[in-house]
Amino acid sequence: MSSAPQLDIDHIAKLARLALTPEQKTKFSQQLGDVLHHIEQLSKVDVTGVEPTAHASPVFNVWQADVAQPGLSVADALRNAPAQRDHMIAVPKVVE
Repeated sequence: MSSAPQLDIDHIAKLARLALTPEQKTKFSQQLGDVLHHIEQLSKVDVTGVEPTAHASPVFNVWQADVAQPGLSVADALRNAPAQRDHMIAVPKVVE
């Protein structure tokens, strides 16, 4: 495939914060040109009458119903806590 002559690989590398060698610029310019060429081919496909979708197959809600259930008691929740204070887990201060 031919690389796109209007492709500014230096600008793209700067946006991606990449330092590219001249060999890498040539290689990646060719690869990016190939990708853009393929996308151009896809844009030629006739999709009239095709409904846009977010997924290739139907997606249904896979979550269980939200039903309230009893949780852990305070004693059970704090049983393995390395430190506790006033029925809460005590953690080291991380913000000064």
